[in-house]
Amino acid sequence: MSIPAGDVGRGEKLFKGRCAQCHTLEKGGSNKQGPNLYGLFGRKAGTLVGYNYSAGNQKSGVIWEEGTLFEYLFNPKKYIPGTKMNFPGFKKEQERADVIAYLKQATA
Repeated sequence: MSIPAGDVGRGEKLFKGRCAQCHTLEKGGSNKQGPNLYGLFGRKAGTLVGYNYSAGNQKSGVIWEEGTLFEYLFNPKKYIPGTKMNFPGFKKEQERADVIAYLKQATA
C-alpha cells in the first residue's frame, strides 16, 4: 500500500474540524468521547489506561502506525468491527495522509 506524502498544515485543519471534538493530543490530555491520542504511534489499539474501549477495539490486535491508520481512517467501523468511533472516515487518500502527517507530529 502506498500512502501519499501528507501535509501537516492541511492535516491540522482537518483534525481540528473533524476530530478535535472527540480527541485531545497533548501529553496528559483528557479523554473525551474518544481517547487522548498522545503517543499513538506504536501503541496497541484499546490499551490507553483510563479510557473505556469497546471489546472490538481491545481484541483487534492493531498496532497504530501509518499503514494501519491509513486503512482505519477510511472506514473505522469496517476496520475494527464494534468500535465506538462514530465517524464515517476520510474517503480521500490525501486527507487521510494529511491527518496522519499531523498526528505524527502532534502526538510525539
